[in-house]
Amino acid sequence: MNTPRAIPALAACLLASGCMVGPDYHRPAALGSLHYKELAGWQPAQPADMAAKGDWWVIYKDPFLNQLESRVEISNQNVKVYAAQYAEAQETVQAARAQLFPTLGATAGVTRSSVGRGSSSFSTGTTSGLSNSGISASGKSATATQYTLEGTASWDVDVWGRIRRQVQSDVAAAQVSAADLKNAALSAQGSLATDYVELEYQDSLQDLLESTVTAYQEALRITHNQVQAGTASPSDEAEAVTQLASAQALLVNVGVARGQYEHAIAVPQSVPVTPPGVPSALLQRRPDIAAAERMMDEENALVGVQIAAFYPDITLSADFGWEGGPIGMLISAANRVWSLGANATETIFEGGARSAAVNMARDAYDASIATYRQTVLSAIQQVEDELVALKVLQSQSIAEDTAVRAAQRSVQIALDEYQAGTQAYTTVVTEQTALLSNQETALSVQEQRLAASVALVQALGGGWTTASLPTPGQLQSKLPFL
Repeated sequence: MNTPRAIPALAACLLASGCMVGPDYHRPAALGSLHYKELAGWQPAQPADMAAKGDWWVIYKDPFLNQLESRVEISNQNVKVYAAQYAEAQETVQAARAQLFPTLGATAGVTRSSVGRGSSSFSTGTTSGLSNSGISASGKSATATQYTLEGTASWDVDVWGRIRRQVQSDVAAAQVSAADLKNAALSAQGSLATDYVELEYQDSLQDLLESTVTAYQEALRITHNQVQAGTASPSDEAEAVTQLASAQALLVNVGVARGQYEHAIAVPQSVPVTPPGVPSALLQRRPDIAAAERMMDEENALVGVQIAAFYPDITLSADFGWEGGPIGMLISAANRVWSLGANATETIFEGGARSAAVNMARDAYDASIATYRQTVLSAIQQVEDELVALKVLQSQSIAEDTAVRAAQRSVQIALDEYQAGTQAYTTVVTEQTALLSNQETALSVQEQRLAASVALVQALGGGWTTASLPTPGQLQSKLPFL
């Protein structure tokens, strides 16, 4: 019988009959409403194909924004941190999985030794009273060389599932890291889009003030002509100069803010609103919820790891090789040595440390459940907040557009009446001031609507789904010793 060959068969038998102690994972129910209350009586005016998928920012139809967003995951350093952590988590899975396989080793050695004069003999073995490789000498020293070549194998047989539970936990942790990476990218993409909306607002505000300055210059020209014709007082011209200077000062201030950006584009009149679906869809679409859910699996598996500590740790070991000399005759049946062993260790008393470790693991799992449920509730609240913002801002935008059109008519009427000599110039100034105020408000509302649109897409997960997470099979796809 070749005894070392029996090790894999014995280990496979033990492993097949083994079990995984500890609780199996079942996702707890998430708390939350089945409907968004802010959708009552109001529906986004976009078709279903406006739902964000993949590169969600393309719904804004801006080529330059598309170009900027495509570079976020490549150049953003915060995202790179999460990418490195995910790579580390993948390797942690491989390190844990490696414990499921035997550890093989090899040793080779040579020993040269001498026996002093007082010894009657020196040998590495005897046959019929004669030395095999040594020298018998009475009163003389003897020297011999001995060679060894040996292979070793040991296997911590995972009978109770301690290692497999650890692998399960590390796989879930890697999935948490993958979701965190996507969440970091989504956050960076959302921040970029929001900053870009602010840029658009500054550009449009600059355009508005430039047109306002042009209008005020025309009003000043009219007033100056009226003064020269003797139909208006110098105070009217002074008011026109003051109003023009104020608008020019505002334009300079906008130019300073605008100088912090690199691209100019008008604020879109159409605001994309992604259909929110139902709250339960967030469980598959939000990477932070997916991370919280996977963390529950991670902590649940660690409970099994701690429970497995109550059971004996079974290890198989084997050695096979040759020992003797000279080296030319080392590998021979006469010099063959081997051993086969099994070892079981169990802690008899540890003062309740193992029980405490199990309780701590269960407490950590309970905490992960609470974190998961709170993450779901926060996600629903974020969607609700953006829905109510979009609903209110849409109504406000309609009202402001009406106010702008009315103010424009009022300015034109006041100018006509002033030129006809039937109206004081203060009325023109008042109407122009009201027009500029309404135009600025309308522009600000449009900027807020776009920002809320971006925030809603981000709150809905940005087109990401849990199907994008790496599977346990993918995370464990590397073969051992490769």
